[in-house]
Amino acid sequence: MHDRTLERLWQEAVPATRTFHPAMVEGLPEPARRYFLHALAPHARLSTTLRLTMRGELRLEGVWYPFDAEQVLNWDRGFVWHAHARVKGLAVSGYDRLVDGDGAMRWRVLGLIPFLRAGGHDVARSAAGRMHAESLWFPAVLLGDDVQWLEGDGPRAVMRAHGELSELQLELDPEGGVRTLSLARWTDVASPAVQAGEFHYERFGGYCDTDRTFDGVTIPTRYRVGWYFGSERFEPEGEFIRLTIETATYR
Repeated sequence: MHDRTLERLWQEAVPATRTFHPAMVEGLPEPARRYFLHALAPHARLSTTLRLTMRGELRLEGVWYPFDAEQVLNWDRGFVWHAHARVKGLAVSGYDRLVDGDGAMRWRVLGLIPFLRAGGHDVARSAAGRMHAESLWFPAVLLGDDVQWLEGDGPRAVMRAHGELSELQLELDPEGGVRTLSLARWTDVASPAVQAGEFHYERFGGYCDTDRTFDGVTIPTRYRVGWYFGSERFEPEGEFIRLTIETATYR
C-alpha cells in the first residue's frame, strides 16, 4: 500500500510552471534573502513536489544500523518515506507517512512480522513537524503564502501548514547555505517535564552540510538529526538519523 501511495503522490502532482526571480525576495529580511539567493538559481522552477533517494544510519537502542530509502514530498498533500534497514542482521522495511492529514507508521521484520505500527492525531501532528523541517529540500514552499519570515540575526520562518504552526530556525554560512535547522516538534520522546509517553513539544533539529544543486535548486545533502537539539542531550540521547541525499528530482 505504501508503494502505491508514494507513486500516487508523485504522479498526481501538478508540475511547477512558475520560476524564481531574485526580485521575489527583495522585501524579505537580509538572512532570508541570502538563503533564497543561495538555494534558488534565477529561473529555477518553483517546485513544491520532490522525489528523493537517500542512505544512512538509524539509531535504535543505542546502536546504529544502515538504511536506504525513497521519499516523495508534496507540500499540498504530505509525504511518504519508504525505507529498508538491517537490524541485528534482520531485514526491516516499512514507511512513515502523512497524506491528506492522515499520519501513519508501519514497519515489519522480514516483510511479515509487525515491528512498529502507529497512527492517529498525534502521529499526524509529529509528521507535520517533520515535513516542516524538511521544507528545506524544496525551498519554493518557503516562498509560499503560509510562511512568514521574521526579522533577526538568523533566518526564522513561521509556517502554518498541515494542521501545525512551526517556527523553523536556521543558521547559515556566509554564502547562505544552511548549516543547522531546528523547530519545536510534537512527540512522545522522554522528557523530565512530562509523564512517560505523553505527547508534548520538544526541540528537533540537527546539523547539515555538503550542498548540491539539482535542477537549479541547492540544498544540503548530509544531515545529523534528532531530538533535544541545542542541548547536551542531543548527541548521546537525541540524535537518531544520519543521512545522505543521493538524488533529488523536482516535479
